[in-house]
Amino acid sequence: MTPAVVELQRAGAAFSVHEFEHDPAERSYGLAAARALGVDPDRVCKTLLAEVTGGGGTVTHVVGVLPVSAQLSMKEIAAAVGAKRAEMCDPAVAERLTGYVVGGISPFGQKKRLRTVVDETCELSDTIFVSGGRRGLDLEIAPAVLLDVLGAVVAPIAVW
Repeated sequence: MTPAVVELQRAGAAFSVHEFEHDPAERSYGLAAARALGVDPDRVCKTLLAEVTGGGGTVTHVVGVLPVSAQLSMKEIAAAVGAKRAEMCDPAVAERLTGYVVGGISPFGQKKRLRTVVDETCELSDTIFVSGGRRGLDLEIAPAVLLDVLGAVVAPIAVW
């Protein structure tokens, strides 16, 4: 059991666990998950961390959840949290902040709850898939449940 599963169970959230064979040589974790699960890549989401800078130079971190078939817009994620600019978080920092390894970072059960922004397209499906906290483990969940458990906001953070 991962911290992500534990958090969802404690919240009483409805979700399904999906395990699949993870190829360690694979670098595109989300697309590999979509193939392994036989799911449209637009329903499989990646969890990315960005470092955002606000007025006065304050730096903080924010989580972006978006389809694996898209890229994260730095301009849009910064705007979604009222920051001036954003850049991708260093992978080692992302791992330290979340307690997960890259390719298995879940939006749930992170060491420290960070502000989370979910791309608006995630609401187009009845359920979406997010990492369950390790490579080869995805959680299927309704977008509304994800938003509620995380206290996340919705914004257009994906670029196609």
